[in-house]
Amino acid sequence: MNEDVLKRVQSNPKFLELVHKKTSLGWTLSAVMLVIYYGFILLLAFAPKVLGTPLSEGSVTTVGIPIGVLIILSAFVLTGVYVRKANTEFDQLNQEIVEEAKQ
Repeated sequence: MNEDVLKRVQSNPKFLELVHKKTSLGWTLSAVMLVIYYGFILLLAFAPKVLGTPLSEGSVTTVGIPIGVLIILSAFVLTGVYVRKANTEFDQLNQEIVEEAKQ
């Protein structure tokens, strides 16, 4: 890539906006996932009987099973949030930056 084009892209306010939005979204989603995972680990460490409680009388399935499934699903949901944001807002900003850099 040409140095001149690189400098134009890096000085573009839309590029700075894109970097800020991607960074803040990435950190926010990472923090949410860490809270979910560490919350589960803390629950397991300090109240293991909660996860071992049967869902109903005589049931073999415990509370820990649906909680584990929800943790896995939350990772998919958070990934979907990022992908949706990337495919709409971030891609549009990226395209605008590319078009302006070509001029």
